[in-house]
Amino acid sequence: MSRRQRRRKPADRGIVDIVDLASNARGVGHVDGKAVFVADTLPGEQALYRPTKQKKSYEEASLETLFSASDKRVTPRCAHFGLCGGCALQHAGENAQLEFKQGQLLAALERVGKVEPDTVLAPLVDTRWGYRRRARLGVKYVEKKGGTLVGFRERGAPFIALLDRCEVLVAPVGNRLTDLAELIDGLSIRERLPQIEVAAADNVIALVFRVLDDPTEADRERLREFGARFEFSIYLQPGNEDTIAPLDAEAPALYYELPDWDARLYFKPNDFVQIHAGINARMIAQALDLLEVDDSHQVLELFSGLGNFSIPLARQAARVITVEGEEGLVERAQENARFNGLDNIEAHVANLFEPPEEAAWRREKVDRVLIDPPRSGAAEMLESIAATGAERIVYCSCHPATLARDAGELVHRYGYRLTHAGVMDMFPHTAHVESMAVFVKQGGEGA
Repeated sequence: MSRRQRRRKPADRGIVDIVDLASNARGVGHVDGKAVFVADTLPGEQALYRPTKQKKSYEEASLETLFSASDKRVTPRCAHFGLCGGCALQHAGENAQLEFKQGQLLAALERVGKVEPDTVLAPLVDTRWGYRRRARLGVKYVEKKGGTLVGFRERGAPFIALLDRCEVLVAPVGNRLTDLAELIDGLSIRERLPQIEVAAADNVIALVFRVLDDPTEADRERLREFGARFEFSIYLQPGNEDTIAPLDAEAPALYYELPDWDARLYFKPNDFVQIHAGINARMIAQALDLLEVDDSHQVLELFSGLGNFSIPLARQAARVITVEGEEGLVERAQENARFNGLDNIEAHVANLFEPPEEAAWRREKVDRVLIDPPRSGAAEMLESIAATGAERIVYCSCHPATLARDAGELVHRYGYRLTHAGVMDMFPHTAHVESMAVFVKQGGEGA
């Protein structure tokens, strides 16, 4: 008998009581000793489910019918919720989403790092709809579906979802998905245009069209007219990110402002900026408050980007030393420092995951450290951070498990105490957890 013939087909249907949410926001229950993960369910609900994947110890399933609904359930705002893979929690109310994210953080700290914060910070919250100022939209011309699809991928599938709008994208883009599809339908290169990058600045929204073939002059004129009609700044990307260029030479420079620090930061369409402008401002304010920075302090910032934290920090500290691995971002950060009239920022380019022993920043003695690493965390630089002698560390994280791992090291190996931890709702309606933690040197100030 062939493997194909021996393969078990998923059982027809089953009933499960949901007791928890997994890290990807699927409901979790148990049937006959096996974990069952059911999308779009909440703790306290009983559901009829249909298995979509079966393994020895667990099943993945789709929701067929709810027999009892949680009082934390709400009606999803988006008509495409469940099909589109962009959101996972629109069926949960705001408090339920925040409880889930806070629970993910605290559970990871306890399970992975064997640590517990002295104080759990209240979640940072802001606008929950139309917040997403950065996105990569998939594009696919599908003749059988009547033309071009523009949007996010279907949940659990490689296909572009058929969307007419998106509730979490900034409204000028989220309300124009159909217009974008119609634009691309009319281009000669519609089958050679796989994605659009969205970068919403305070002054203009940039759309970067990835083009595998050169657009004709007629294509360029259509793109130009579209940009003028909807007030978008159009860019083309024929190759890697270095090839991104505006359709017209007079494209305005992109920037966002941080009014509380009298700051304006310029960036390029492909630069990393925080997804949610409102949460970003709240995050900076909380980080600076928890760092307790004054004009006598030397501050080290790792993964400093284009100056999102360092510009506000430099308004308060005596000196800010920044380290970033991407040379282009360091150049942008230096330009932003000059534009904002700051001369107390010392910028370094370095691969923070392989910090050379002779790197100047490793020899600095500082009072405060702020770190905002990628999902992989900061394990490779914890020894160097501790060697600075910093009394306080603020760690901004986009992955609870790696934060928890690093927290365990800072506490159990390097003599810090975890004084505060809490989540920041940077990505409402998704399972993505952003958080902030504060570490204070044992025997130092505030310890």
